[in-house]
Amino acid sequence: MLQVLTPDEVLELIRKTFVPLERTEAVPLSEALGRVLAEAVYAEEYVPDFDRSTVDGYAVRAADTFGCSDAIPAIFSVCGEVYMGKGADFDLPKEGCAYVPTGGALPRGADSAVMIEYTEDYGDGTVGILKPAAPGMNVIFRGDDVYPGKLLLPAGHVLTVPDIGALAAIGKAQIAVCPRLTVGVISTGDELVPPDETPGPGQVRDVNSPLLSALLYAHGAEVRSYGIVVDDEALLRAKTEQALRECDAVLLSGGSSVGVKDAACRIIESMGELLFHGIALKPGKPTILGRAGNKPLVGLPGHPVAAYFVSQLFVLPLLDRLSGREKPLYSVTAELSESVGANHGRAQLNACRLEHREGKVVAVPIHSKSGLITQLAGADGWFCIERDCEGLPKGAPVQVFLH
Repeated sequence: MLQVLTPDEVLELIRKTFVPLERTEAVPLSEALGRVLAEAVYAEEYVPDFDRSTVDGYAVRAADTFGCSDAIPAIFSVCGEVYMGKGADFDLPKEGCAYVPTGGALPRGADSAVMIEYTEDYGDGTVGILKPAAPGMNVIFRGDDVYPGKLLLPAGHVLTVPDIGALAAIGKAQIAVCPRLTVGVISTGDELVPPDETPGPGQVRDVNSPLLSALLYAHGAEVRSYGIVVDDEALLRAKTEQALRECDAVLLSGGSSVGVKDAACRIIESMGELLFHGIALKPGKPTILGRAGNKPLVGLPGHPVAAYFVSQLFVLPLLDRLSGREKPLYSVTAELSESVGANHGRAQLNACRLEHREGKVVAVPIHSKSGLITQLAGADGWFCIERDCEGLPKGAPVQVFLH
């Protein structure tokens, strides 16, 4: 009889049991996209390091333009011109202006810039300003972006494309990141054949190895596939021991229930500590978690949909814990297109499609079973019905977590 934990209890157990790996590496920015920051990044300089214009036009003192209009322009003497890539090492006198290009430095004393479209060049060294400026208008001041000591990115952050630009702006040509985790994937079962083979009577193609490998790769891990192991406990034990030596975590797909040939639980327990066997979840109840030191061993259900949901909900957070990564699940709120029943004493996960109907986002449940992976392929995400709920009515709001 399985002694099951609730999904929340499993996540809390993961948080308490495993600790981030104490490994870091430095990578150039060109290789940093998608990596996990090993330490917080603080700015050490001002960006920009000078006051600059955001428009082509004239740098002015805003107070000198107050009250001007098309009918009564304010007349300014042109005191200089600023060139891109050059400083503006001069003072702007009262009722004086200087031409500045977009991105050009402002001379001392200027606090705004007027677009050239709102000026008239009189050809005698003066220009008319046709629209009043406010202090700070069309200007980025020194340090507006970042300044010394400002936190730019926290530890555990997954680097995005804009992050790479921000790091370049503060001169971080290399950045300390957590190493990519190496995860071993083993599929078990006498009935399995590789995807490129035609199944014989009673056989099915191995779905979980490529499915889990793709999920892990998408999450930033390196994957080592150990192929298919038949239902032989000695062979599975040897393959698991090899994977444990070579990887940071090991996933065993299949053999996690309580059948005579389901040896995953015995093998995991013999290699360290069995943390639990069973989650109050549909699909995914016969999930196993153990550890050898700080290395997790996960026994996943053999049914592909169950293996996928369990990996999304628990394996990825487990890997995040090891890598120090902070990345929440993202969801959208939608209305159920139909009622959905649930009366299993377990949290129930339902795949769904998202549609727009009459200005609303609607979740359309996909009715499937844990072994029917092709129906999951058409889903946009999934929602959860809590274990103490007997179902949800049509129109009920649900949080749909995106694949």
